[in-house]
Amino acid sequence: MIYTISKLCGTAFTLKKGQYLKVINPEGAQVSDMILVNPHDIKEKISSGKTLDFEESILISTNNFLWSNRSNKMMQIIEDTNDRNDFLLAPCDSSTFAHFYDMHDPHPSCLDNLARHLKKYGIMHDEIPTAFNIFMNVAFDSMGTIRVLPPTAVAGDYVLFKAEMDLLVALTACSAKDSNGGCFKSIQYEIINPVDH
Repeated sequence: MIYTISKLCGTAFTLKKGQYLKVINPEGAQVSDMILVNPHDIKEKISSGKTLDFEESILISTNNFLWSNRSNKMMQIIEDTNDRNDFLLAPCDSSTFAHFYDMHDPHPSCLDNLARHLKKYGIMHDEIPTAFNIFMNVAFDSMGTIRVLPPTAVAGDYVLFKAEMDLLVALTACSAKDSNGGCFKSIQYEIINPVDH
């Protein structure tokens, strides 16, 4: 079954070790922030620093693993039809909107949506780490300057992940205008059992 996350919204759900998660870009040019947490010990969560260190790359895609703050593999990327994701930038929030867009009464942010859906699992706002930003196109030059560019993902692009441990997963349809090429769209996901893959 394919589930849809409406624009500017989010969700959270559990995934068992060995299951697959397919995150789909149904209309193209839409980013999805993803947080991973160990549901048996919520202090263990996805780590940008560990992942970039252990995978020895800023660009995380097919065959790379996503690692936890305790140096455990959380997910492997099995297939990535777009091949462009970001693991540098934090989830957007009201300060992001004020800084970049001069918006002071903004719509819900990714951090708002992640916090809302993770709260029922005991994870508070300030405990949310840097998200793995699926389909996000962040460019960087030799001087270290970074720029957020429109996603290169087209309608139907997807990333297929395999859970390396039991997981609590939170996903959003990103709320930052520049990250999504100036407009907001939905994100879809599908949970696939090993026997069905």
